Amino acid sequence: MKILIVGYFTKIAKENIIRYFPADWNVVMVPPGKEVLQHIKDCDVMIPEHISVDSALLSMAKNLKLVQTGAGFDNIDINACTHFGIWAANAAGVNAQAVAEHVMAMMLSYYKNIPYLNDFMKNKTDEKQLDYTGSELKGKTIGIIGLGAVGKKLAEFCKVFGMNVLAYSRSSVIPSGCFVKMTNFDDLIQVSDIVSVHTALNQQTKRIIDQAVFKKMKRSALFINTARGGIVNEKDLIEALKNKNISGACLDVFESEPLSFDSELRDFSNVILTPHTAGMPDGFKFHKKRYDFFINNIKRVENGEEPKNKLNQLT
Repeated sequence: MKILIVGYFTKIAKENIIRYFPADWNVVMVPPGKEVLQHIKDCDVMIPEHISVDSALLSMAKNLKLVQTGAGFDNIDINACTHFGIWAANAAGVNAQAVAEHVMAMMLSYYKNIPYLNDFMKNKTDEKQLDYTGSELKGKTIGIIGLGAVGKKLAEFCKVFGMNVLAYSRSSVIPSGCFVKMTNFDDLIQVSDIVSVHTALNQQTKRIIDQAVFKKMKRSALFINTARGGIVNEKDLIEALKNKNISGACLDVFESEPLSFDSELRDFSNVILTPHTAGMPDGFKFHKKRYDFFINNIKRVENGEEPKNKLNQLT
């Protein structure tokens, strides 16, 4: 069994990941590039990051049985997988707790002004010069776009903090407890104090958050994205921040990753940035629950079963 993992990994991360797989599996980890072409020909399973898995690549994979991703799968041509008789599956839900906690941490950091207070204390500034503004989460209305595993978990957390929870979802599934009020996209955008994105990136959601959307938001609104950078028109977000159409933003994902050093997003004092780590609770580039899921799914396919969280159907 040969497993090809494509992505950017540190030496320590590679060692941790390879060690986690069964010892009799041949696990190869390479960055995107020519090395992928060397290994794609005889691998049984591919776990791709930062690489497009399209028809041209899949046509070279003679033994490939499964393309396994994390939560997102916008880099995978699902139709091409089906055409070549290859299962495609994701691991949606395994990082729900981690991402929802990250969103709460971002909200608390923003409204309690933690970055400013941290800098204030470390710079040993005279406390008479403290210019602190902050507010409570209680009573605020959060609008959650996408009510999957992460969106539902976040809704539960927000309810505990005494927040009003609105949600927009194409499936309109209401979580148990009925404390979430389902609404349409425009109403959610216009009335929410906080807008948090938790939907998949696809043709319907690509750049769905644009200039027109930011202009509809409250000028006091906080925008949060921990889903996929491509859901947001980043230039429009930057303009909205410059024009003060919104109060601020908390971002873990970006249209192009890693975020360029000259990105204007790095210059805003009312923007909190993290490097796409919201779904990684066990250390950078290692997520025990995710790799447990990967290994179990690989074993299912090896045994002739359908993978869990399948994205296509093979006849």
